[in-house]
Amino acid sequence: MSTTIFPIKYKGDFINGRFVPVSKGDGEFKDISPADLSDLVMTVPFKHDHIDEACVAAKKAYTGWAMLSVDERRGYLMRLKELFDSHAEQMAQVISRDTGKPTWEALTEAKALGAKIDITLNQSLNLVAEERIPNALPQVEGVIRYRSRGVMAVVGPFNFPAHLPNGHIIPALIAGNTVVFKPSEQTPAVGQFMAEIYEKAQFPPGVFNLVQGDGAAGGRLVASEHVDGILFTGSYEVGLKIKQETLTHYWKILALEMGGKNATVVWDDADMDKAIYESLVGSYMTAGQRCSCTSRIILHPKIAEEFTERFYQAAKKLTIGHWTENNFMGPLINEAAVEKYIRFQEIANRENCESLMRGKALDLKHKGYYVTPSIHLVNKFDPNSVYQKSEIFGPNVAIYQSDNFEEAMNIVNSSGYGLVMALFSKNKELYEQALLKARVGLLNWNRTTNGSSSRLPFGGMGKSGNDRPSAHFAIQYCTVPVASLEDATPFDPTKILPGMNLDMK
Repeated sequence: MSTTIFPIKYKGDFINGRFVPVSKGDGEFKDISPADLSDLVMTVPFKHDHIDEACVAAKKAYTGWAMLSVDERRGYLMRLKELFDSHAEQMAQVISRDTGKPTWEALTEAKALGAKIDITLNQSLNLVAEERIPNALPQVEGVIRYRSRGVMAVVGPFNFPAHLPNGHIIPALIAGNTVVFKPSEQTPAVGQFMAEIYEKAQFPPGVFNLVQGDGAAGGRLVASEHVDGILFTGSYEVGLKIKQETLTHYWKILALEMGGKNATVVWDDADMDKAIYESLVGSYMTAGQRCSCTSRIILHPKIAEEFTERFYQAAKKLTIGHWTENNFMGPLINEAAVEKYIRFQEIANRENCESLMRGKALDLKHKGYYVTPSIHLVNKFDPNSVYQKSEIFGPNVAIYQSDNFEEAMNIVNSSGYGLVMALFSKNKELYEQALLKARVGLLNWNRTTNGSSSRLPFGGMGKSGNDRPSAHFAIQYCTVPVASLEDATPFDPTKILPGMNLDMK
């Protein structure tokens, strides 16, 4: 993959099939790469009125798009897939500049965009296939169909700025909805590049729209009277705010994929090499900036000393640096994230946790928001501990010990979040216990918490979501089931209900 950096020119918002420059904006922000603070990716002026224009355009385009057959919409999406695939390297570079992700990781994300289209068209659509029910009532056929909802607002995160919004947008479009997408203000260049690809794919005007902006812009989008659904990936705090701001918008469906405080349990019969490797990946990939990252590791005392020492030694060797150098870890997203990460080191120490590996800011050749991984040993489980229950969104992991699986499950369930748990053990009975007792939406056996399959649902319990799992199941919240009774029999006067008389003579 070439590391020649392509210049990026800000084009404005993408509304009704064309880019609309921003003049006399309501504000602006600078998109500076977290991997190199001298790399100004682009300056982004934004205009709140453009949000209203985009929502109106999406509303006007909706009926025409919804009336197309699935096969006709499939044709547009297959053209989009070809463009995603042919622009994967360019997309990966934009992702790397905007997020600081190493090239190898950004390319994995870029290649997932076209794959999502394949999976949606070939598998997920089956979940909303028409179904006919003979004799739903005596001699009356029943039919279950799924229709589109309308205009879907997609509010994207910074950590997977292309893949996660794409996971909402593709099912929404194939189902017949139109879309207004607002990317994170941390990653506007990725959003713009996605819009450029949609422009090349020549969707009908208004079917896909993009608006840039700050938090207030996101609030204006979700509150729009033209929006019928809000598809969000991000923090619990922002998801809660969206829900509060739309309490009276009873017609809007909310699909909120929020945070995680995920736990891995390593029992005394685990494959040690695999458990250590997978837990390193789970804890530190993307510098810990994944909702599915491993925040807590619960060890059986018999293997705790060996696991902890080997995990610590391996964590010290993880390479950290600029995305062009293809290290394992890049930077955190911004200065506030670094400050939060460092602050939680101090909170952990104050709350009786031992610092085995201290997290600190790094001063590297490329000046950016780089930090070292960290490990804290928890001397005593405390469900009220701020450190033990907060999502840090950085490369920190807390290590516990327990020889009681019931206690381990209590620790797993203690944070209020309920996204992913991983269990490393050869004992299937323990896995079956976890399936029953862990309050999570994803439970992996001998596989880390990180990474998921678009062929499976992805969603959590508690503070991690609102029972609208995405990935394979995203097509379900993009549609409304419509039940029909279809009666082809002639009128039978012998079956008139008591007390009725249709004799008009």
